Amino acid sequence: MRFAVPPSPADKLAIALVVEPDRSRPLPPGQREEATRHLLQTAGDAGIGLVATRPEGDVERMLGQAWPFPSPFRVTVRTVPLADGLDRVEARARRSLERMGLPRGDAVLVQNAGDLAGAEGRVLWDRLQALKDRGVFRKVGFIATVEDGPALLARRFQPDVVQLTCNILDQRAARSGVIAALASQGIEVHLASVFAQGLLFANRESLPPELAAHGIALSRTRRRLAEARVDPMQAALAYALTLPGVASVIASVASSAELRAIIAASHAPRPDIDWDALALDETPAALASRPRLRLVSAA
Repeated sequence: MRFAVPPSPADKLAIALVVEPDRSRPLPPGQREEATRHLLQTAGDAGIGLVATRPEGDVERMLGQAWPFPSPFRVTVRTVPLADGLDRVEARARRSLERMGLPRGDAVLVQNAGDLAGAEGRVLWDRLQALKDRGVFRKVGFIATVEDGPALLARRFQPDVVQLTCNILDQRAARSGVIAALASQGIEVHLASVFAQGLLFANRESLPPELAAHGIALSRTRRRLAEARVDPMQAALAYALTLPGVASVIASVASSAELRAIIAASHAPRPDIDWDALALDETPAALASRPRLRLVSAA
């Protein structure tokens, strides 16, 4: 008799490769490509199947030189801003696949949901749908914040995928019912910024000026985690990976060491914590847009 193996929360893990000098030691080009191959191998061995990319920087080219063969990964691509022009948006999405050496991608995502709210929003969406119809991408979606009204946009455009920000400091996407509303429409929900742009790992002294006013609240959250004997990374992943309606949880990684730490934390038992008590009473606007702090000193 065969018994079904229950799915692991870690099965939802996805990665976004980042190149940040304060999170990984700068390497010469040859070693950098080998490090990327090692990171992807680590991800593949762990069963991670989704890689989220963005058009800025050199990450797409690095991935293109490092994919294992055959590759077990699906890839999401972000558009460039609509202000660059419709032709540029379409051409750059195709170029992203070319740089990664891929004949097709899993999803193309409008990087700024505000682009869909403007006069050319429908034309932009139709362009991306045409790429899906031609088999260049399997899905079309957008990236949004709670302020963008993602549920309303979803009813208007009927996306396959919506990527949202949600973490234990900023729980609005879950508390407001946005995630549940999207999932009820059959939309694949991806979560990003699950580590709150590194704020979970920052002490009050290292906070930038625009977030200094939240230092006491952040210290309180870290103290509650410490009292519960829960590592901040473990707590962040436990919260995101077990949210109902979430299909993928994207963790930004700069090295295979960082990824191994994330994988290990994702397999830890879910802690018994009052999640509501960990959220900031007033989520700072800078939380969604500020540069990331260092993720983990151990990585």
